[in-house]
Amino acid sequence: MTLTEWFIFFLIVQLIHFAGTWKLYRKAGRKPWEAAIPVYNAVVLMKIINRPWWYTLLLFIPIINLIMFPVVWVETLRSFGKNSTTDTVLGVVTLGLYIAYVNYTQDVTYIQDRELKPKSGSGEWVSSILFAVVVATIVHTYFIQPFTIPTSSLEKTLLVGDFLFVSKMHYGARTPMTAVSFPMVHDTIPVAKVKSYTKKPQIPYFRFPAFQDIQRNDIVVFNWPTDTVPYFFYQGPETFDKPIDKKSNYVKRAVGIPGDSLELRDGYVYINGKQNELPDRARLQFAYGFTTKEPLRNIQFLKDRYDITEIYPMSNDYKTFRANVTEEGIEMLKNNPNIDQVIPLRAKPGEANPSIFPHHPSYKWNTSHFGPIYIPKAGVTVAITPESIPFYKRIIEVYEGEEMGVEQKVSVQGNQVLMNGTPFSDYTFKQDYYWMMGDNRNNSEDARMWGYVPHNHVVGKPVFIWMSWDSNEKGFNKIRWDRMFTTVGGDGEPVSYFKYFLIVLAGWFIFDFIRKRKKKNDTGL
Repeated sequence: MTLTEWFIFFLIVQLIHFAGTWKLYRKAGRKPWEAAIPVYNAVVLMKIINRPWWYTLLLFIPIINLIMFPVVWVETLRSFGKNSTTDTVLGVVTLGLYIAYVNYTQDVTYIQDRELKPKSGSGEWVSSILFAVVVATIVHTYFIQPFTIPTSSLEKTLLVGDFLFVSKMHYGARTPMTAVSFPMVHDTIPVAKVKSYTKKPQIPYFRFPAFQDIQRNDIVVFNWPTDTVPYFFYQGPETFDKPIDKKSNYVKRAVGIPGDSLELRDGYVYINGKQNELPDRARLQFAYGFTTKEPLRNIQFLKDRYDITEIYPMSNDYKTFRANVTEEGIEMLKNNPNIDQVIPLRAKPGEANPSIFPHHPSYKWNTSHFGPIYIPKAGVTVAITPESIPFYKRIIEVYEGEEMGVEQKVSVQGNQVLMNGTPFSDYTFKQDYYWMMGDNRNNSEDARMWGYVPHNHVVGKPVFIWMSWDSNEKGFNKIRWDRMFTTVGGDGEPVSYFKYFLIVLAGWFIFDFIRKRKKKNDTGL
């Protein structure tokens, strides 16, 4: 829905609200016209139901309002003596229209000093749960969101089993675009494995001001631009046309930022002709094959000793292996007297891989040799030719067309490129784009496969590892204690702040105990 369509919808809701409540406003000692003034009528209604005025704000926050509207409907009915279970159910299932029935057909009395505390244990429990969900959803959507690292594409910097806190504020919190969605989950309701949202209606894209821009080599969480799977790791045939904010969450390194010219040579990234310098915590890994003179069966020893991310025996005699290894690790491996030979497993220049962006036979690129390409920047105009359009076709049609509610169909006829049937020779980008890649170069599905990441797909910045879980270990060894409460960015080895967290937590419990004891002594209870 466009902003105009949302505004019209908002006005219709206001008319329905006025028509269905003006008598109740009068019974509560207010003026009937107060039910007709947008926003102000909600503030007045909060006074009528004895709730704070700022509840009005919650009615305009996407997803939160799905929780708050039923609460307000029920509270309105109870403020006029409609307390039965039947009244509550009718108020919710009719989407509040039952209030209009009461407004016109029931001789009700306004209860000004209504007791707000739930009269039953179950009511208290439901009220607490709703409050917790509202607060958690606000934090989850606009401030900090937890994520788990499921793959090894950024291994050595982020490990499989790391639990992250991702800041929404660093790059600007994005308001929800999917208006109807189950709170606190992403694209799928856990266990049930069913879709957690309805694609329509959609809210126009909006992002709050950012604290900082995405810098080259930042680790970024974003929505996978070409996602069509129902949920992460799904292997079946079913596909979905998913809204932007419900596409699967990926985490990669932004090796290319808007305005860069990017190229891959033998797996290394070059920006504007110079090799990209990664932060010292980043550890590039490449695939190698190696053979040994004697069998090597202790694979875990190999991983720990030679800085290996993944290793697979390729023969039953345990003399041939494939491994993803850091540059330091492969040098140590070569010096092992039991190693017979080490072979880099990388594609050669000119070996075309059809799964590589831009998926066009004119560009014979692969995961190791790629480009150069231009990373689009908002406001920059580029020439459009039959040779360049493979890079920008999806941007024009989908990212700046379909997903923004604009019809922009691109086709090529001979030496001309057409948009909606009309020839065009240049295009100005409406937003910034990024090139996201993993450090584990031979085990990372990234921009080399699906191209640019639009700015409106950016979710946030990983800032903190609060837990790290190694599924290959047993007992307490499953917890990587040295990674708990470490920062994602920074230089040098990660430093754990876990002990400081424990000190603060212990201090809080002591303070809370003293506070409650003092309160008990003061009241004499």
